[in-house]
Amino acid sequence: MIERLLIGRSPAMRLVKDQIQRLAGRRTSILIHGETGTGKEIVARALHDLESRGAFVPIDCSVIIETLMESELFGHSRGAFTGAYEAKRGLVQEAHGGTAFFDEIGDMPKNLQVKLLRVLQEREYRPLGALAPVKVDIRVISATHRNLAEEVREGRFREDLYHRLNVVCISLPPLRERSEDILPLAEQFLIQFGGDHEIAPDALEAMHGHDWPGNVRELKNCVEHMIALSNGRLLRRGDLPASIGMPSRPVRAFAAVAAVRRGAAVLKALPTLREIERAAIFDAVAQTNGVLALAAATLGIGRTTLYRKMKEYSSGVDISPSESDLTVVVSAPCTSPVIAGPAPVSDNSSRTQNTGETVNSDNANSGGSSAPDLG
Repeated sequence: MIERLLIGRSPAMRLVKDQIQRLAGRRTSILIHGETGTGKEIVARALHDLESRGAFVPIDCSVIIETLMESELFGHSRGAFTGAYEAKRGLVQEAHGGTAFFDEIGDMPKNLQVKLLRVLQEREYRPLGALAPVKVDIRVISATHRNLAEEVREGRFREDLYHRLNVVCISLPPLRERSEDILPLAEQFLIQFGGDHEIAPDALEAMHGHDWPGNVRELKNCVEHMIALSNGRLLRRGDLPASIGMPSRPVRAFAAVAAVRRGAAVLKALPTLREIERAAIFDAVAQTNGVLALAAATLGIGRTTLYRKMKEYSSGVDISPSESDLTVVVSAPCTSPVIAGPAPVSDNSSRTQNTGETVNSDNANSGGSSAPDLG
């Protein structure tokens, strides 16, 4: 059953499956940690199914409105507040005899963390507005993408509750750290969506080069996207979402490093992201003859952002940000452009202002004065 629910043959997933098997039948509190989309609820359901006892009640702490959370979790008595015309059972009571799965437990307000701690310690709670406590028998499984130890140090999560929840911790690896599971997961999703589609080698290569920030959930959406856009049985690279079919330079750099580690090639040192950004900015400025508005449009950023970036990458520049009509002088290829302000006014000529056109040394000298080199 675990093999059916948790697809993967990587060492990290084999460790997760082994932990689940060893916890079968035990009602120990378990904390599942992993990034968004790694399958935390699937692991929780697998743990519950192995016990086959009572109901599995998922409780998403990130979506319940804080002012209503106490009533949703622990219920309320009749007349407990305005509009409470009858008593209501909470989700904790619904899980009596089974499993309560607290998803994104790190988002639970601290005032309710105290009540959950009492459930774990005393196996009882008091509904909102009630006088007598209610006994409850539940197994608590919680999950989070946060670092709860750090949350405890920052005072945002109770330390005593953290230790009660973290009796056993199961860490789910992100998909980028188990690329060998991409193909079996994708094949499982192909079966779920029906049909007899197959993934072409070029598409699979692009999928292996992707970083998968959305993890398994993103992969599932990717497969569904490919099926929806495909013209035949074979799913090709062109059927991939744009973010995967045309990976960014940083993603290609990671893929290149992985290739080196596999012994596929030996590459020179890769440029840093800062170096890539600097080169892109100065190339755009050079190709637009120093017109910042056009360079900013080419890069897809605002002119203010471009101006700030150029000041950051050009040493010795000290120009007021209020000078909005800046132009630049490109002195030579592959060098930093010199940022120039409005041209100085000659005492013997009429006063004019810089209109945003490209400044060069010939024009500056012909006017009897030269633009200061601020680079």
